[in-house]
Amino acid sequence: MNALDRIRGGLVVSCQPLPDEPDDPMRDAYVQARVAAGVVRGGAVGVRVNGVDDIVAVAAVVDVPIIGLVKDGPGPVVITPTVAHAVAAAEAGATVVAIDATDRPRPDGSTFAEAAKAVHARTSAMVMADVATVDEGLAAADAGADAIATTLSGFTGSGSTTDGPDLDLLAQLVARSSVPVMAEGRYRCAEDVTRALSAGAHAVVVGNAITSPLWITRSITRAVRAGAGGSAPGA
Repeated sequence: MNALDRIRGGLVVSCQPLPDEPDDPMRDAYVQARVAAGVVRGGAVGVRVNGVDDIVAVAAVVDVPIIGLVKDGPGPVVITPTVAHAVAAAEAGATVVAIDATDRPRPDGSTFAEAAKAVHARTSAMVMADVATVDEGLAAADAGADAIATTLSGFTGSGSTTDGPDLDLLAQLVARSSVPVMAEGRYRCAEDVTRALSAGAHAVVVGNAITSPLWITRSITRAVRAGAGGSAPGA
């Protein structure tokens, strides 16, 4: 079985520190490797990991597929923005390389198709296209993506801006795509995962709600303060 076959119908856990928190104490390759080992023991069929060092560390301790990426730069494309980043993620141990497949300009002037072609030609890894719209997903499949994911919905100025997952985008892609569709982006509980799988998702990625103590704690304290009329005990 290839990497995508192995994760079919299961939960993939994103093991990454918060991207906008440079001082997040979880920003450490050893820490992320232990997090990955923990979620795999808990039943995750795959992990999503950011950065060459973290991919190497995680690959040493888990035997499930690794969806690897390299976040770099101020944007607009941040997720594996160049051909070199894509190949580096695969060479570090990613079995699937996640690449931004929007039509925004990339720092090396490349296209998604060129990055996907390089990964396929130079490594044994598969390619997953992170998209925000149906058109982007269909174009990515035509350009060589082995799978597409709803990762960027609501984050690129297009698509859903709801607080929860974009199940409508998922359903449209499942109905029209020639390649597997991953549900990713604001999936935070078992109900979200179940609904996505029922909608035809190949697998579902959950991140902060499982692996970020900082995000989880902030979410709970905000809810507590809201329930207390704007102030929590000791605030």
